[in-house]
Amino acid sequence: MMKSTESWLGSDFLPQLTGRTTNSAQNEPARILVVDDEVRMRESVRDLLQAYGHSSIIAANGHIALDILREKPIELVLLDLNMPEISGLEFLELLKADFPGIDVVIVSGEATFANATEALRHGVHDFLRKPYNPVELLGIIENVLKKRNLERDFKQVHQRLEASEYRYRFIVDNSPDIIYMLDEAGYFCFVNDRISQLLDYQKDDLIGHHYSEVVHEEDIEKAKYAFAERRTGDRASRNVEFRLRCRDNAQPSRYFESRSVSIELNSMGIYRDTGNNSEKCYVGTYGVARDISERKRAEEIINFQLYHDLLTQLPNRALLRDRLGLAISQAKRSSSQLALMYLDMDRFKVINDSLGHVAGDQLLQTVANRLRNSLRDSDTLARVGGDEFNLLVPEVSGRVDAIRLVEKVLDNLKAPIFIDGVEVFVSFSIGIALFPDDGETMDTLIKHADIAMYHVKRHGKDGYEFFSNSMKATADQHLSLDTGLRRAIDEEQLQVYFQPQIDLQSGIVSGMEALLRWKHPEAGNISPTEFIPVAEENGLINEIGMWVLDAGCAELSKWRKAGHDQLKLAVNVSSKQLAQADFEHQVFNTLTKHGIPGSALELEITENVLIQDMDQVINKLRQLHAAGICIAVDDFGIGYSSLGYLQSLPLSTLKIDRSFVSGIRATSSRNSIVTAIIAMAKELGLGIIAEGVETEIQHQQLKRLGCPHAQGFLFSRPMPKEQAGLFLKKGYL
Repeated sequence: MMKSTESWLGSDFLPQLTGRTTNSAQNEPARILVVDDEVRMRESVRDLLQAYGHSSIIAANGHIALDILREKPIELVLLDLNMPEISGLEFLELLKADFPGIDVVIVSGEATFANATEALRHGVHDFLRKPYNPVELLGIIENVLKKRNLERDFKQVHQRLEASEYRYRFIVDNSPDIIYMLDEAGYFCFVNDRISQLLDYQKDDLIGHHYSEVVHEEDIEKAKYAFAERRTGDRASRNVEFRLRCRDNAQPSRYFESRSVSIELNSMGIYRDTGNNSEKCYVGTYGVARDISERKRAEEIINFQLYHDLLTQLPNRALLRDRLGLAISQAKRSSSQLALMYLDMDRFKVINDSLGHVAGDQLLQTVANRLRNSLRDSDTLARVGGDEFNLLVPEVSGRVDAIRLVEKVLDNLKAPIFIDGVEVFVSFSIGIALFPDDGETMDTLIKHADIAMYHVKRHGKDGYEFFSNSMKATADQHLSLDTGLRRAIDEEQLQVYFQPQIDLQSGIVSGMEALLRWKHPEAGNISPTEFIPVAEENGLINEIGMWVLDAGCAELSKWRKAGHDQLKLAVNVSSKQLAQADFEHQVFNTLTKHGIPGSALELEITENVLIQDMDQVINKLRQLHAAGICIAVDDFGIGYSSLGYLQSLPLSTLKIDRSFVSGIRATSSRNSIVTAIIAMAKELGLGIIAEGVETEIQHQQLKRLGCPHAQGFLFSRPMPKEQAGLFLKKGYL
């Protein structure tokens, strides 16, 4: 019968055993395989190991042992050399080939030197001869497992170090920034892979080379103390910007400069202890350089947008003022002159509305290029509005130089421009102000050039004018009228006067023309020829025009109720009024408000109004005519030269312009134009009114020629509504 482990080994040995050794990685007992063909031997070893906390498995031969090794993890094999089928040495060969990580201790009765040598050659950890001392066996097992655990721990530490180093190198080499280290003399001792992507240098190209080899030559001084920084902490370099040079064979694909890259640098000094607590030794510099080319490009774009017009790429108003201020300062120092020109394209709105805004943008770009090609490099052309440009011309000798340049500009604009296959001709109105004659400040020069430009606009366009003080007086008056006219509406300074229209055959008053008058509290009566153009420019004409119509209809309603039910009211209509989308509806509403039939109203329009937008005009006039409203052509004969519209439009009356009537000086004189107009009107079935009749000779001649109606100072001057009422009571001349 098999004895217990204690009795078989002897109690004298047991107190000397050290206890179990565990797998430190898993905190589990070590797994030991006992391979021995002697049953008693392998079972006694198993019991011994179990008694001291080891986990063991037994195998009777090599085949069984190999099967166990293939199925379960084993750390240590206790092997007998003398076994059937597979000897211990043959088993070692197989174990070494398939399970090289398992430790082996030989426990065998064959203890010859040759066997021991051969076993050790196969990597056996130790050799124990049977019969063995249990304490010695347990000691050997303890040493093997401890060594194995140490090797495992060392391997794990090594693996962690390798992983940490790999992570470090991966992070450093894949950083979007250049990471570098310099030695104490400023030579590269480390640089990451980013350097090759940004500057096309390989790391080996820079290791051992001075940092100045990669710094842009213009930034060497700036980088001198930042790239090779010695300071640490808060005093170290932060966010220092300069440029690095690309390698000579780098791809020319950089922003701004193809041979350099803008970077932002952070760097600090590296020190090591010298053993003296108060002293440290400088050993080099650690730095991180970030590529900021994209940011610089974005800043450049933003800066360009701040100071340039994006459509034409020309300087804008802000950049013009900056350059103008500099040019004025230089002109003052050198006692020289400069010219500032204000250019406004004529009829741009017509072109833009006709061809569309895309075509309008193309036109502006083409015009900007032509203007640019007319200038010197020192000149500044700026777009300051939709179709407005300013031109700064420094160092001119006077008007002659300015005239020479502006005529060159106008000549370059004479050739047609083709936009989407459409031939377009452009012209400019140009105002010129000279420094210092026309002003010594930016604002004064710009203002005076603008005034001169508007002077050209008001006198035919397509030309240029130099500023003069008389223009300023006109502009000041224009501004005064603009401001005063707005106040006049609120303070009821405007009045409606009426001038009678006479039936020349009967002498009876056939109609009244409503005329606008402005009685200024300080300037007195202001002529309509002065303030009507201002009202058309500032948009007040629509409000004023409807007010005149309403006031005139209010008086007409009173007169008709007093018995003058055949009386007509004539009211002038401007082109801007007629262009309103709801103009005809406003007229209808006014007539309804005062209870006046359409046949009692006559709207007077000039010939130029008819050609503004013929399709729109015809449609509106037909709606008005359908309501019984009469349409008269005012100042007939001095405007549009074609007479085709007389048949295409629903007209009722022609008003002969006063310039033709004033030519009648004797009853015997020939008046072919007046005669022709009267004959043509009769042929077309149109009514006729002669304007500006001031003499009896004119009266009688018109009557003799068959003109049915007339108005003028001979019959009555325009008068307030009270006097007009008294005039109507008289009834006839």
